[in-house]
Amino acid sequence: MTVHQTPELDLPEAADSVHPMFRDCPSSVEFNKLRKRLLRNVRQAIEDFAMAKSGERWLVALSGGKDSYGLLAILLDLKWRGLLPVELLACNLDQGQPNFPKHILPEFLTRHGVPHRIEYQDTYSVVTDKIPEGNTYCSLCSRLRRGHLYRIAREEGCATLALGHHREDILETFFMNLFHGGRLAAMPPKLLNDEGDVLVVRPLAYCAEVDLEKFAAGMKFPIIPCDLCGSQEGLQRNAMKTMLEDIERRMPGRKDTMIRALGNVRPSHLIDRKLFDFAALVAGAQRGDADAL
Repeated sequence: MTVHQTPELDLPEAADSVHPMFRDCPSSVEFNKLRKRLLRNVRQAIEDFAMAKSGERWLVALSGGKDSYGLLAILLDLKWRGLLPVELLACNLDQGQPNFPKHILPEFLTRHGVPHRIEYQDTYSVVTDKIPEGNTYCSLCSRLRRGHLYRIAREEGCATLALGHHREDILETFFMNLFHGGRLAAMPPKLLNDEGDVLVVRPLAYCAEVDLEKFAAGMKFPIIPCDLCGSQEGLQRNAMKTMLEDIERRMPGRKDTMIRALGNVRPSHLIDRKLFDFAALVAGAQRGDADAL
């Protein structure tokens, strides 16, 4: 993205100078450019939103999907380079979905020397019991999962929970709130949980989903599909995704413009009276006074 000013990163070539996860990754120019772009975008998001505090411990949520694999790999890469001064602990929450391949993530993490915790909690039964068949499970499933991740973060001494939501997730959430919630709100790159003891960060906020797809393919991550919510049709989020893809196809670069717009808000040009004191605007007032409202 053109807004990023982070310096270029040199990728080491020697096998012993990279994190073990990257020792067998592609060496092509195209993949190196992709990797640099993702590193640059994540580093920029971490700096822009003051996500990292030296010496802290992060719990990195790992679902087995392309986004969370990508998040973990990029954070490990930054830490290996000395650019992320935090300790990382990967965590998978096994939610009890039928046929979930329990061996894949522990084997993957152990093979690459990644500290991790695998937690089993049967939220699948809770969700399918509470939600009528044919309705979408995502909202309840997400709340239950998040509650367990907060608990695990506390138990592991992690001040921060890192999630793998990317640029498209943020934009889709914005339009879902716009069209269905009647509010201007997206998915914040950084927030504090209700209890006030765990920070939630989204370091992939500037990363394009298509880049993460290519990265996952190049890294040959053992992807685990979600058979609970990902298989359901007609989700509002899918409609937003289709709309954004159509806009990007017809007007390339619009997604970058939209994500920049979310960081360039002008309350005086909206109609929210809680954010801007329109009643205080009077003819003859100094322009500087009006702008300061």
